[in-house]
Amino acid sequence: MRVVIAGGHGKIALLLAEQLAERGDSPVALVRNPDHADDVRAAGAEPVTVDLETSSAEELAKELAGADAVVFAAGAGPNSGAERKRSVDRDAALLLADAAARAGVRRYVQVSAMGAANPPSEADDDSVWGVYLRAKGEAEQGVRERDDLDVTILRPGRLTDEPATGRVHLAEEPVGHEEVTRADVATTVIALLDAPATIGRTLELVNGTVPLGTAVDELGGATGPSVHGG
Repeated sequence: MRVVIAGGHGKIALLLAEQLAERGDSPVALVRNPDHADDVRAAGAEPVTVDLETSSAEELAKELAGADAVVFAAGAGPNSGAERKRSVDRDAALLLADAAARAGVRRYVQVSAMGAANPPSEADDDSVWGVYLRAKGEAEQGVRERDDLDVTILRPGRLTDEPATGRVHLAEEPVGHEEVTRADVATTVIALLDAPATIGRTLELVNGTVPLGTAVDELGGATGPSVHGG
């Protein structure tokens, strides 16, 4: 399976690339800074330099040609301002969706954020955090409404760099804003890519007591063959 990861130098993205490569898939990492190419190669991914804030859908679609799936794992980062929350966390996610559709890549997994379901209004919260949640929510809505993509949205809880546990609480209803390791998020993304029954769903994820495979099975994820044979 050839998987193109937007935000390819992020912590989740690097773990995702590593896990995909280890199981024999072909991850491609979209990075803005060419200096990050060696890092993504070390994780097992093919680096592609592209700026999601300036690229057109037509230009980006060329980089997605031949892919089986795309994963949006990009983010403006904790020290960025409100404008970049909009241009990366919202606009880049929508750009990737447009480019995927143009390239004929239907499978789209979006790594979003808890709080995106009911973000505060601008009147109630005009902080950068409020802008971030609204940007994530608008991105979710934009990709969810498309009928030319097979979308799954994943909202992780508070991210940590602890080792993977393999045990999660994964559900469509709120699961509580608890911690989840980035490694478990990456593993969950792969499980969702392999689970056609999760298409069209918005899922929340924290660490829990249920093995990840069982959690996906309980969503109906093991009722059919892998979409991509991976």
